[in-house]
Amino acid sequence: MPDEQMASGPGAPGAGGDTGSAARPLDSIDRDILRLLRADGRASIRSVAERVHVSRANAYARINRLIEDGVIRGFSARIDQERAGYGASAYITLKIVQDSWRSVREKLEELPGAAHVALVSGDFDVLLLVHTSDNRALRDLVLTRIQSIPEVLSTRTLLVFEETDLEPEP
Repeated sequence: MPDEQMASGPGAPGAGGDTGSAARPLDSIDRDILRLLRADGRASIRSVAERVHVSRANAYARINRLIEDGVIRGFSARIDQERAGYGASAYITLKIVQDSWRSVREKLEELPGAAHVALVSGDFDVLLLVHTSDNRALRDLVLTRIQSIPEVLSTRTLLVFEETDLEPEP
């Protein structure tokens, strides 16, 4: 964020997300700050303060608290995957051995192109979003890398034909 840049990244306070305790309740100003930062993570403290009608010191303190509480996990850019060279995207569902979530998650997080991983309920256990350069790389990722994880019992690949990032409400 220009004008009093906020720290982010692996070494930043709260960058890990989970602080081990529940975050303090959010008020309407906190929610407005989150909405603004979600729409523009590069917004300056001054701009945020003006738009939510608080002082810069108050906005700065609130954003720092949201980071420290793990509510804000970091700042990032929204990427057009295709323009960035990732022409194939897919959601991959996995059935895994019971009680193996943590070890499977660690292995999935190391995969090239892994963008999001979630433990879910239903007909499968894990939902993984991946971006690869092309279908050949996607095939290799699924058949060679993911299916070779011993705790993975089965996979199903759902090709993404088009993606749209949803913008926060104005």
